[in-house]
Amino acid sequence: MAIEIIARKRETQGTGAARRLRRKGLVPGIVYGGEKGALNIELDHKALYLNLRNERFHASILTLEVAGAKEQVLLRSVNMHPYKPQVQHVDFQRVLKDKKLHMKVPLHFVNAEKSPGVKDQGGVVSHVLNELDITCFPDDLPEFIEVDLINLAVGKSLHVRELALPKGVELALKKDEDPVVATVVVPTLITEEEEAAAAAAAVAPSEIPALEQVAEPKEGEAGAEGAAKPGEKPAAKGAEKPAAKGGEKPADKADKKDKK
Repeated sequence: MAIEIIARKRETQGTGAARRLRRKGLVPGIVYGGEKGALNIELDHKALYLNLRNERFHASILTLEVAGAKEQVLLRSVNMHPYKPQVQHVDFQRVLKDKKLHMKVPLHFVNAEKSPGVKDQGGVVSHVLNELDITCFPDDLPEFIEVDLINLAVGKSLHVRELALPKGVELALKKDEDPVVATVVVPTLITEEEEAAAAAAAVAPSEIPALEQVAEPKEGEAGAEGAAKPGEKPAAKGAEKPAAKGGEKPADKADKKDKK
């Protein structure tokens, strides 16, 4: 059953008018495409916000009612507030039954727990893609594409071209493109606590204290604290007396006195 949304024609335009609408609990929007011109609309914010939480709302043909007239549309763009749970603007595109659509359809993964990679080898499924680009007519548009992982083993991957697509659905890929959809990997056993302990145990080279080395005195130079030469005893403090004035020794002075 198609999801129905009700909107009203929007008479005012511009940034200021859009702000006033949002303060009233409304969302400015636009409908374009098909054989009609673009139409400015306004929608109830609460109802629209609840619909946006439904996966089907993003990848299904919707029924839009404006002034009593209904038409089929697709949700093409949603602008959200940077940090508030508020829809700023929304775009819808009219659908023509005889023209193909280019859509992104969500992927639903099944049988992961039954795959040999998970059940027997202790692996974990890694989802590389969560949606897929397809082309099809409106009547063939699926709500989602099922991805069966029943045969996936550790180290193996499932590619896009291996998927079973619904009738009338084609991949919107180039000829040489075949991206990975899912793979099974062995989880690492290193916990965050172990990583933190290993990081704490590792000491950076800059944190290792350097040993101070005393350079050996060169030949002819006295070492620190008057170090003695090899084989000699260090001199006692105060053992040396100051030399006499005039370069004379004390014994020379005593000889002069005897001669007188």
